[in-house]
Amino acid sequence: MRRFIASNSKFKHICCCLVAGLICIPSAVLLASESEALSDEIEAQPKTTTKPELHALPSPKMPKVQEVPAEEVQKENPIIETELPATEPMTEKLEMPAPTLDRSEEDTKILQDSQPTDEVSVESSDLEEIPSTTETTETTEEVVTEHIESPKKDVAEEKKQEQALEQQASSDEVTEATTDSDNTETVTPEIAQETPAEPEEPKSRSITLLGTEIPPGLATRVAWRPGHALKGLASQAPVLVVNGAEAGPTLCITGAVHGDELNGIEIVRQVLHSVKASKLKGTLIGVPIVNIQGFLRSSRYLVDRRDLNRFFPGTQHGSLASRIAYSFFHQVITNCSALVDVHTGSFYRDNIPQLRADLKVPSVVEMTEGFGSTLVLQSSGAEGTLRKAAVKNGIPAVTLELGGPMILDATAVEHGVEGILNLMDSLGMYKKLSFWGTPKPVYYESLWVRAEHGGIFFSKVKLGDKIEPGDLLGTITNPITNEQYLLTSPFKGEVVGLANNQVVYPGFATVHLAFKTKAPQNNEQEVSETLELN
Repeated sequence: MRRFIASNSKFKHICCCLVAGLICIPSAVLLASESEALSDEIEAQPKTTTKPELHALPSPKMPKVQEVPAEEVQKENPIIETELPATEPMTEKLEMPAPTLDRSEEDTKILQDSQPTDEVSVESSDLEEIPSTTETTETTEEVVTEHIESPKKDVAEEKKQEQALEQQASSDEVTEATTDSDNTETVTPEIAQETPAEPEEPKSRSITLLGTEIPPGLATRVAWRPGHALKGLASQAPVLVVNGAEAGPTLCITGAVHGDELNGIEIVRQVLHSVKASKLKGTLIGVPIVNIQGFLRSSRYLVDRRDLNRFFPGTQHGSLASRIAYSFFHQVITNCSALVDVHTGSFYRDNIPQLRADLKVPSVVEMTEGFGSTLVLQSSGAEGTLRKAAVKNGIPAVTLELGGPMILDATAVEHGVEGILNLMDSLGMYKKLSFWGTPKPVYYESLWVRAEHGGIFFSKVKLGDKIEPGDLLGTITNPITNEQYLLTSPFKGEVVGLANNQVVYPGFATVHLAFKTKAPQNNEQEVSETLELN
């Protein structure tokens, strides 16, 4: 028997358990009896207002709260049963695609920590929020996930509303509200807020000049009739017009205001016939011969022996020169937005290509800057000149001086054509490939050196020469006595005008010198002396 027990471990284990049980049963019975006695003793004690000790509290009551049946919880919160079914159906409902939402785990965590979990969506389509008292982790996650959608959509809608209000406010600044609902249409904010497109190149318009309507994109010829001559013998001056295909300024070019100055006639012809109407922006008006009476007689003056360039803008009831000036100025010049009046030297004098301009007028200064390689001489102009009358009437104007009278100087003509084409490019009227020449100096003062003796003048200088004080300008020889007089320069300057070799008298203007100053000098005597020769 002893050998059997040693070999069989199971039997040994059972025996040990039986022995242990026999020992523990009396102990358990004893403990139960002591517990019963203790409880009877507590019940037998009289009740007092003093709080019972911690060890006397019935500890078995806590588990009873946790073991409340699910039926009772559902009775207290019937919403959970109807609106929050099992986990799997709710998960499927919440995982519906929401293209406008992009949530991260970090966002969900932030909302879970800050957002109250007592709101839950009833229907995912309406996204309405209802109270919930569930405390399970799974349900809380679902509530947070569902609750993310509502604030994001609200923010997007608020932004749209703010943008609509901003559009409405800005549109109110651009357009006024409709005043008459029957006759006026309301401009919508959307239209007012649209980004304006780049403005299209404005199309040219038909112009009416001297009673003739000229459509855009057309080059033609009309006539100006002074109307102050014998019946049947009245002469007319041709007026060349190029009306561009696109809108722009109106540039006028006039020649032969003095009838013996021919360079301006050729300059007007070349410019007007070289410009294509299809490429022109604006209108180009050219009058080759203003003084028809003087031109036909090869004379500087009109038939009444008056200088037409001293009577502008003229009067209707004055002298013949004044009436012709009035007719030309009001029928032609008032249609211009800029004017170039072309002249030459007078009485066998030559002028270097130069611009006479009133540099105190900003619009005139801009014109001079567009001529390229052309010298500029400050001159407000004598009273009655076409240039000064135009400036007084708000039309920027310059006088282009080049060459001498009675002859066509091809070099001077070429310079004038290039300068005017450059001006048209600077005005945005006609495109030129490149800017012509290098800038020339601007002189604010000039003076004619006059002869003190009569005789034959022989020049010792030429146009463009730089002169120092005391330099020899020429000699004057008496053809009868053979006396010779030296003509010297009183100051430093540049030769811009020069008398040809000829017979001169005391006081005759021989050499025109220009010199620089920092600002225009109002020397009316010098200016008038200069312009009287033109």
